[in-house]
Amino acid sequence: MDASFAWQQIFENWPKDVPKVGIVTTNFQESIGFTDFLTTDGLLALERDRPDSAGARKVIVAFSAISAVKMTDVGEFTAIAKLGFQ
Repeated sequence: MDASFAWQQIFENWPKDVPKVGIVTTNFQESIGFTDFLTTDGLLALERDRPDSAGARKVIVAFSAISAVKMTDVGEFTAIAKLGFQ
């Protein structure tokens, strides 16, 4: 399976009761904290709660550039089962 497809499926099927917060790590070793996101075919738009060093509060990244997603929500671990995990 193509990893970019898997990342897109996770974000497109994010459960409504799980907060849209976390950290995306890219293939460029950049960590992007987010407080909300939007998806489109092949791209993920992330919103930050404060600007980065360049002053940007929003960033668009290709799903193919994602290497990891860290979830900062302290809810139950079983909540990620709704994202397709077993």
